[in-house]
Amino acid sequence: PPPLLEPLFPPQPGASPGFAERVRQHKVRLEWVRAEPAGLRGAVRVLNLAYEKAVSVRYTLNRWASCAEVPAAYQPAGPADGLTDRFAFLLPLGPATVAAEPTLEFAVRYRVAGAEYWDNNEGANYRLRGRQRGPPAPGPLQDPDSTAWIHFI
Repeated sequence: PPPLLEPLFPPQPGASPGFAERVRQHKVRLEWVRAEPAGLRGAVRVLNLAYEKAVSVRYTLNRWASCAEVPAAYQPAGPADGLTDRFAFLLPLGPATVAAEPTLEFAVRYRVAGAEYWDNNEGANYRLRGRQRGPPAPGPLQDPDSTAWIHFI
């Protein structure tokens, strides 16, 4: 079975109290992440400082000996607050990649109006650990119809 990516941070920072204030203060914040077979999917919230902006996610599988960066895509059906925009990303990680390199680290970059802002989880980076999916729990095999009742009148 393919390995899972287990976040070493709360996977939905956007659901925590004070999230909107942190976006206003720091200009960019990770909203949520979810491990999928295709890779790591997530969303980023940025303060709407100008029309033109670029959001990307820089990540590594080898403790920053090398890294890659993927752009995040603007989500038009974003927050209705008028102050922030949402961007979505997918880090393309196959099962073999995660199995070979057990730790994924990433940070979010927001470029707008000649400035650059980062969300690197307060200097610790966002880290996920790859772990093998365990075998199914052993249990008695049961006929799916064994609990059905047949009633004759």
